[in-house]
Parts: sequence; C-alpha cells; structure tokens
Amino acid sequence: MDQIDYKSPPSPSKGLLQSPELYQYILETSVYPREPEPLKELREVTASHPRAMMATAPDAGQMMAMLLDLVDAKKTIEIGVFTGYSLLLTALSIPEDGKIVAIDISRESYEIGLPIIRKAGVEHKIDFVESEALPILDQLLEDPQNAGSFDFAFVDADKINYWNYHERLMKLLKVGGIVVYDNTLWGGTVAMPEESTPEHGKQGRELTIKLNKFLAADPRIRISHAPLGDGITICKRLY
Repeated sequence: MDQIDYKSPPSPSKGLLQSPELYQYILETSVYPREPEPLKELREVTASHPRAMMATAPDAGQMMAMLLDLVDAKKTIEIGVFTGYSLLLTALSIPEDGKIVAIDISRESYEIGLPIIRKAGVEHKIDFVESEALPILDQLLEDPQNAGSFDFAFVDADKINYWNYHERLMKLLKVGGIVVYDNTLWGGTVAMPEESTPEHGKQGRELTIKLNKFLAADPRIRISHAPLGDGITICKRLY
C-alpha cells in the first residue's frame, strides 16, 4: 500500500478519534446517557437493518441537537431520511408548532421508524415527501415566502447532488441559518491515495473531496468540519 508522502511526521490529531475504544468511551460517557428514550429505541431497531451504517451517528446527532437549540430552529429541511434517527432528533428538538420538510426517494425505511416517531408524539411536525430532493427544493423556491425562511437543514442523501442542494439551501435558509452535511470524511478515504481506496468507495471519495474544497471556498458560509460520525460539515449562512 502506498503511503502519503509527508515532509515531516504528521502531528497527532486533536479531534479525530484514534481508536474504537475512545469512540466507545465518548458514546457511553457523554452521548448515550443523554440520548432520549425514543432515539435509543429507534437506534436499536435500526441496528438490525442491512444498511444500518446509513443511520446518523449518535455523536453527530448530539451535536445537531445542540445546533438546533442554539439557532432556536423551528422550520427545517431534511434531505435523506432512512429510518428517521436524525428526523426524530429534530422533531424532538424543535417547538410544538415547528415543521420539518423531510425528503427521501423511498418511504420504506421511514416506515420502520414511524411507529416510534408516532409514539413520541411528534409526527405532526413532519411533512414527509417521497421524492427526489431537487424538484421539491425547486418547488419550495417557487413560493417567495419560503426564501430565507428555514432555520436549519440536514443533508444525508446522494453525494453527487450535494452542490445542487447547497445552492438551493443558500436561498431557502435564513441568514444565520445552519446546514449540516453528513459523510464529509467518507470513511477516512479523503486522506488516502486513490489507489488505496476500495473500489466501491472511489466515486464517493472523489465527490466528497470536491465538496469539501467547494464548501471551504464558499464565502457565503462559515464552516466547521467536525470529525463526528463519518464526518459532518456545519455551515452557517453569512449572507
């Protein structure tokens, strides 16, 4: 395997977790004790799903709950729902009269988490739309009242469209609003040589590297690239 050619030994990361044991320590010490019971139930139900790795990481979810609270989020968008962990988290975090536009190309996985969402008493906050996301975002933009009206967005869907989602979200989010992009470290492969990346991960790696460079260069946002879960990039709209 080829190695990255460093001119000097890399300094130890101050944020990226270096061991599974350390990650488990954070989960068991700081995340799971504060995880609401409905989220725990949904996480455990999702664990047996053949694509369980698609679920939002609970440590990333804890950060999202903090962000939702900090911006007093009431009107949000979610692109990519799966079984609904991040969706339920958002619904539990926003006020009783808050609303979430939740978009996914398939309702099947969402149906897994729906009984738990209903039991938690937050289904009324969710407007689930079974569709590709771009047509729905464009439809929202057709109504001038939606421009600059959303407080928060979470994107965890097809990586090839992250740029397209971003451009639309920059119009839908209010100034000061937050969008969080998931999987922005792509299993750590963004720091690997291409030839060392498993074949099934190469396209995602390339798209993620391009996205990260794009977000870092976008003057409309302030960003924080956080090594939580599979990497999340937190973007605050500046203007």
